[in-house]
Amino acid sequence: MPGPLRLALAQINLWVGDVEGNVQKIVDAAIHARDTLGASLLACPELSLIGYPPDDLLLRSAMPRVIEDGVRRLLAEVRGITVVFGLPEYATAGSDGQPLIYNAAYVIRDGQIVARTRKQLLPNYGVFDERRHFRPGTGTLVFAHEGVRIGLCICEDIWGPNPAAAARAAGAELLLNINASPFDLTKTQARRRVFDTRVAETGLPIVYVNCVGGQDDVIFDGDSCAIDGDGRVSFAAPLFEEGVYPVEYANGRFSGALRAEASCEAVVYRGLVQAVRDYVDRNGFPGALIGMSGGIDSAVVAAIAADALGSERVWGVSLPSRYTAGMSNDDARAEAEALGIRYSLLPIEPAFQAFTGTLAQTFAGRAVDLTEENIQSRCRGVLLMALSNKFGHVVLTTGNKSEMAVGYATLYGDMCGGFAPLKDVYKTLVYRLARYRNTLAPAHAPVIPERVIERPPSAELRPDQKDSDSLPPYDILDPVLEAYVEDQLSIPEIVARGFDEAVVKRVAALVRRSEYKRRQAPPGPKITRCAFGRERRYPLTAVYGDI
Repeated sequence: MPGPLRLALAQINLWVGDVEGNVQKIVDAAIHARDTLGASLLACPELSLIGYPPDDLLLRSAMPRVIEDGVRRLLAEVRGITVVFGLPEYATAGSDGQPLIYNAAYVIRDGQIVARTRKQLLPNYGVFDERRHFRPGTGTLVFAHEGVRIGLCICEDIWGPNPAAAARAAGAELLLNINASPFDLTKTQARRRVFDTRVAETGLPIVYVNCVGGQDDVIFDGDSCAIDGDGRVSFAAPLFEEGVYPVEYANGRFSGALRAEASCEAVVYRGLVQAVRDYVDRNGFPGALIGMSGGIDSAVVAAIAADALGSERVWGVSLPSRYTAGMSNDDARAEAEALGIRYSLLPIEPAFQAFTGTLAQTFAGRAVDLTEENIQSRCRGVLLMALSNKFGHVVLTTGNKSEMAVGYATLYGDMCGGFAPLKDVYKTLVYRLARYRNTLAPAHAPVIPERVIERPPSAELRPDQKDSDSLPPYDILDPVLEAYVEDQLSIPEIVARGFDEAVVKRVAALVRRSEYKRRQAPPGPKITRCAFGRERRYPLTAVYGDI
């Protein structure tokens, strides 16, 4: 009897637009799979030549030639192993003169394209916008490899019943699904439910490969896996770890390593570290700047940045005002020392006095109010951006999803920066991430002072200020926001969950009125089911009211 089929899954970090670099990653993965793992087939992610999401890069006139050159190089350099990879496939222009583009997959072996297919189901929800660029494919691909008939499908095709059923009807013995599937907190469970459904419908085992890495406002977790025909998970790759992973298939079953399960906080933290590292490195920044207030958000961002980039590339800057408590400066310095990052203290009082002095005559007769609070925040933004301009570091903003949702942030102040690691992280989860980070090595040494975690949160823009002066407690605010933003429930439906109607209406109104701020916020990694940005598109002028 023939031995087991040995597959390799290339869970690799692909750079959007870097076709040459991505081709090299595929070549390296193929050589490793062939020579080290003894695999006869390597499966690579969806659109692995160009990266995901390519957006309007697909429309550049040079892109068809660049993709063709990439395919030609793979055909020339990869021998002795079958490779499956994704790419945009360009066809003859349509009647409007625009090229026809397909989300395609090729199967190559020893310099030949032995099979090809095109994605049939094009997602157009959430972060996906594939119908903007791609035409749907037709037909079913089942190819033979070492006596096993493999049905090949691309990402979304496994989420609907027809492509899998068609592959089964065409004689497939197993399904190979290549993906560029973004992460969120519920995605692993959602994928498993889809696999269970397809397996129940077809009886076919499924092998799934996905990419890893951060690209602007999405992160990819990998989560490559293999599911037997009875629904048992027989292989699961580590989350957020690039690698080429072996899987064996014989007699209808897979065998491979299973990752250790991790907590929600551990998975999110790894994802945020990945997102910061890839954003900073791919955009060529020498390091990152963080305004360290002594509060929980900047503490967590500083820890993420240090873990992502190394402490030598992170610069924490305290920017105290007349209202900043001494303990805030002490805690910021203590965390910087614990992380080993560079630390500076730049008081904003001289700048604040200069601004208020300039405005004094114009403001005469008007009471001190939010205006002066925002001036303080904008003084900090000016100083951080000046350091960024002078030294080249990107400013990482420290606002979280709870604050961005209700507009508890200052345009051109604490919103100044190039990337927002906590943009999609609710405040209650920020606290959990802080406690998680304090459990990590070395020797469980806490890098975030306990006092920072225990103190009531405050922007410290006026005497004795607390977030609770302006907002509901976060343990109430966050579930209301989740219901309103992610579940898109109506006001009565949220109230029916046990929340006070006046609080729900107030929170919803704050969300509506703050859309203009969010449109001007820097990008940040998506971790929830509905992130602000390309995934949630609401009008700026919010006259739709309480619906």
